[in-house]
Amino acid sequence: MKFMKLGSNPDTFQDDGSEVRIVETELVSDITVRLGNTKFYLHKFPLLSKCARFQKLIPTTGDENIDIHIHDIPGGPKAFEICAKFCYGMVVTLNAYNVVAARCAAEYLEMNETVDKGNLIYKIDVFLSSSIFRSWKDSIIVLGTTKAHLPWSEDLKLVSHCIDSIASKANVDTSKVEWSYTYNRKKLSAENDLDMQWNGVKKQPAVPKDWWVEDLTDLDIDSYKQVISAIKTMGIVPKDAVGEAIKAYTYKKLPSLSKVSMIHGDGKVRAMLVTITCLLPSEKGSISCSFLLKLLRATNLLKCGEMCRKELVKRIGRQLDEASVSDLLIPTVDGETTGYDIDMILSIVEEYVRQDSKNAQKHNAEVNGHVQAPSASMITVAKIVDGYLTEVAKDPNTPVLKFINLAEAISGNSRPFHDGIYRAIDMYMKEHPSLSKSDKKKLCCLMDCKKLSPEACAHAVQNERLPLRTVVQVLYHEQTRASAAATVRADSICIGSYESSRSGATTNTEDEWDGVIAVEDLSLSSKTTKLEKCHSAEKSHGSSKSTTNGKAKGGATPKKVLGKMLSSKALTGERSSSDSSDSAILRSQDHPKRTPSRSTKPSAAA
Repeated sequence: MKFMKLGSNPDTFQDDGSEVRIVETELVSDITVRLGNTKFYLHKFPLLSKCARFQKLIPTTGDENIDIHIHDIPGGPKAFEICAKFCYGMVVTLNAYNVVAARCAAEYLEMNETVDKGNLIYKIDVFLSSSIFRSWKDSIIVLGTTKAHLPWSEDLKLVSHCIDSIASKANVDTSKVEWSYTYNRKKLSAENDLDMQWNGVKKQPAVPKDWWVEDLTDLDIDSYKQVISAIKTMGIVPKDAVGEAIKAYTYKKLPSLSKVSMIHGDGKVRAMLVTITCLLPSEKGSISCSFLLKLLRATNLLKCGEMCRKELVKRIGRQLDEASVSDLLIPTVDGETTGYDIDMILSIVEEYVRQDSKNAQKHNAEVNGHVQAPSASMITVAKIVDGYLTEVAKDPNTPVLKFINLAEAISGNSRPFHDGIYRAIDMYMKEHPSLSKSDKKKLCCLMDCKKLSPEACAHAVQNERLPLRTVVQVLYHEQTRASAAATVRADSICIGSYESSRSGATTNTEDEWDGVIAVEDLSLSSKTTKLEKCHSAEKSHGSSKSTTNGKAKGGATPKKVLGKMLSSKALTGERSSSDSSDSAILRSQDHPKRTPSRSTKPSAAA
């Protein structure tokens, strides 16, 4: 820390312990200066030689003792004592902690060059410009002391000089950072390779680009806002470093940010959260989605206002694919029956979908009238939403309508597989056993049975919570998938046997080979004969595999499982009139074209 000593005379100020300051000299005190409850017994001449204000307050004639009351001097008795000692030529030590108070008090007492050359104001200004503002940590300390001396410190431009000094140093190239700083944090991921060994020689540890972050966490929120705004205005510091700085400051000032106890915060905490939200960099990815969600949780609990909530929702929506399910579990405020704020998450998802649609339009998402496949980001968000739905489904107070609205916010096309949404639906039905049949049907309409994995299908066909119609659809699509797989295997076996039979024959010329292909392509009867041969080959070589693949997990074929379920439902009387046509679903579905011997199987199952 920088410091400056003024004066050469010994310090003879005495404190008797009852807020009285006396200068021990041979001369009797002829002036009493009162600052609140503190009294200073001083002498007129030293004060008149340095302070223009005392020249106005002390009469030039008369030898009587003068009693002067001063109520509004910045810095109070301590700052006045520094000025008084300077008037007596006593030793005074100035440093980053007291220099602002002394400078403001000197301005109040008008200790300028018109009264005496080399007066206190001049000496302090030289000390500030030559030492304090050139020091990184001293500038931060001085800025922290300016708030107690407003508006004097602001009018004297001490605040602005401190901010400019700090911001300019934060924006300097890291290779030119030669001063000390506090750094106990992990480096940003982009800098992890800078300190590694190269060609067997260990490099000197590089200065991280966020080296300035921790020292600024000691500032109050108003000073911090001014510094960050100045740093951002200069535009040299990377946006992710600014985001990390705001994150570090928030956790320093609000260590319980992610805890429910934040609801007990006062107005100062609320104002701080609003300010922090306004300081966030606008660039996507400059701050983590997890931190943004923690901010949203806190602002929601403390009711920081609609504008603050909308700003955070907009920012989170831009990078929702980075979120985790646990971060999205934002509790509701007092008065709500549900455990989690589903409406808040719905607004975030809708914001993400809206921005994703804009990005798709910019990149010509529609080509020849066909919409391109969903982006990887959208698929990730769909998985996150399905995981969130699974968690909120465990709350018995979650309304089915909110569950459905959130699930429908993500289009079915964004879910390549519907195992996640099926898991959420099953959990909701499990935790809400009193659901009506119409609500169950609405829930089941959220998933596409064709997009369920074999494992999910095996679970669904044995799930007693699902409506019969849904189970029938799952069985049908599972059987269709198995039949298609069998057809593909048959074609591959046929092609293999055909190639092996031709390998022993005389090699045809290129023209003869083209002619054979043309004849085979034009002959429908030859295709039928070939397919029949493939079926016989499949029966002789892979009958065990086809038998195994034709069964659902659990050892029963889809037809047998369906038969058992229909008979079970009929015996227990669970089928309602609305489900009476479910057993005919196999007859109503369009079957893929196969050989005549296979095409009759679905109707027989019906």
